[in-house]
This record gives sequence, C-alpha cells and structure tokens, in this order.
Amino acid sequence: MATPRISAYLPPDVDPTKAALAFGRRALPKLNEELQAPELLTQQRALMALCNLVHDPEKVYQAIALGFLDSLKNLLVHQDQTVRQKTTEVLSVMALHSIGREGLIRSGVISALTGLLDDPVDICRKNTHQIFDRLAKLPEGAGGVLRAALVPPLLLKLKTELDEIQELILETLSNCLRVEVSEALAAGALAVLKEKLSHPSAAIRSKAAWVLLEISSHAEGKMAVCKEEVIPALVSLLEDTEPQVQGHSAGALMFAIVPPQGRSSAMGAEAIPPLLTLVAEETSKARLNAIKALTLLAELPEGRQALLDHRDTFVQCLHDPSEAVQRAAEIAIAVIDWKPFCSRDLF
Repeated sequence: MATPRISAYLPPDVDPTKAALAFGRRALPKLNEELQAPELLTQQRALMALCNLVHDPEKVYQAIALGFLDSLKNLLVHQDQTVRQKTTEVLSVMALHSIGREGLIRSGVISALTGLLDDPVDICRKNTHQIFDRLAKLPEGAGGVLRAALVPPLLLKLKTELDEIQELILETLSNCLRVEVSEALAAGALAVLKEKLSHPSAAIRSKAAWVLLEISSHAEGKMAVCKEEVIPALVSLLEDTEPQVQGHSAGALMFAIVPPQGRSSAMGAEAIPPLLTLVAEETSKARLNAIKALTLLAELPEGRQALLDHRDTFVQCLHDPSEAVQRAAEIAIAVIDWKPFCSRDLF
C-alpha cells in the first residue's frame, strides 16, 4: 500500500554551496562559532556544511572533541524549523558511526531530544526517532532511553504517528524491551502492540511481532502475553502473506507458549496446523521457530497425539542445510515419540 513520505526539502534560500568553510584544521572550529551566531541564515548554512562533514567518522571524532554536541543540543529548541531539522539530521548522521553513538549517549542527547517528540514538523520527528533507534542498538543507548522514561510516550506515539515513524518507534522499543520490560507492561504495551498486529503495513505487523518476541523473552512478559490473550493474534499471523511477519510471529509464539497457560491458549487457537505448514516449507524463514513451538505443544498429551500423524514432516527437516533446524527436528521427534513410563514395560 502506498504511503506518503516525509519530505526533507529545505527552503530555497538555504544553499549549502554558500557556506564558506575555513581551510584545514580551522574548518570545524569556525563552524562551531557559526552555529552560535545570532544570524539565522549563518546558522542554517553552518548546519548544511556540517551535515556533509559528519559522514566522515574522523570529522565526527573531531566535532565531539571540539564541543559541537553542546552547541547542537542548544539548537534543538530553536524556533526555526529548518535549524531543528538540520540539527536532528546532523545528530542522526553522527549516530551512524560508533564514535558518534558513544559521544551522543555520554553527552545526554537522548534527554535533550525528548522535547521534539511533539514537534509540528514531520521530518524533525522522523530524525529524532532515527537517532533513538540507532542509539538503542547499543546496550548503553537502550539504557539511556529507559532512564529517560521514554518508553510510555513512545507507546502513546504508536497510536498517532505516521507509519514511517511508527516503524522506527517499534525498532527502538524492541531494543529497549530486551533489557527491561516492566515499565512497558505497566504503560499498556500489550494492548497497543496487539492492535498493531492487524495493521495494513506488513513492516509494522512484523516489527510489532518482534517487539512481542522481546517482551515474551522475559518471565514477566510471558505471563502478561498469556493474560492479555495476545497468543490467538500471533497464531493468526502465522498465515500472513509476508514471510518476515510469519517468522517473527512464530518466534514470539515460541517464547509465549513456554508457560502452561500459553500452550493451552495456543491449542485453543488451533496453532498446530499453521505451524506445521511453516515447517513443511523448506524455504520458510520461520521453520526453526515453528519447530521449537511445536516441540513445546508436543509436551501436552493432546499436542503429542495431533503431531504423531505428522512425524514425517519433522523427519524431512533432518536433511535441512541448517544445523540448528536439524537439531531442533531431532528434539521434536524425541518429544513426539516419548511414551509415559509403565511398570508393565519391565516384564
């Protein structure tokens, strides 16, 4: 489905070719001075020039050493939208580099960006969420987002933001909830994510399922997923037309059905037929997750009984190119073939 794209076009009078760069080692210090100049056009052109320079990680290192981040943080609250746009773009490009991510986290940029969550300009908000996404890929960055108490407002933004920005929010949440999940559960994360599982965008459905996978990797999250009846929604996505959605849904289901309540819910939602379909498809990205989920269901008497007739499906997986799939299939066959011990078997 076609969706509108966020425009990054600038006003016609902001011409990067007119930004005069000083020679050699004087270039960055002069730009830092221009960022603090009282003239608006001087600031805009300095930001344009800086945007081009920070694609070089060496320039990023020098800019951080010269104190650019303090200047950029001050510009985040500038009343001119072009200044805010280019400031967030500079920070977003810096966050592409390892040295940049570390510098942004140390300097407290995450907290400074919180005020832009409600910025009226789409591209400013998009750049802001790109920075959160890139920083959260580091454990220190994810911790910074959690310490800034950004998880509840990010969940609220999932209800109102543009699809393009929702994808970035879900990426950020997946990295943060891998670390800690309590705050998200208290903020009603499961209700929001459950709704996103039926979103028209395959990318959003896939990323929402991935966030649920991260939540379900915690003991507290497993119980909450069972209680909120998210498992039937995940089962329905096993038949999605997009392979990535199927894979992430199978992964989330694999974690969620570890508790007995989860397995009962999955059996009630008739999860076995769609999981078997994924296992039978040799090219399925969800094959490994589906085998592991079925292994858990085979521990129930009714699950084992249902899977006995499909033992050959798992035997075929023993020839899969992936060693992980082969090992998972061996375990699944052993669980399906298991029989309760009876004293009469001794005689």
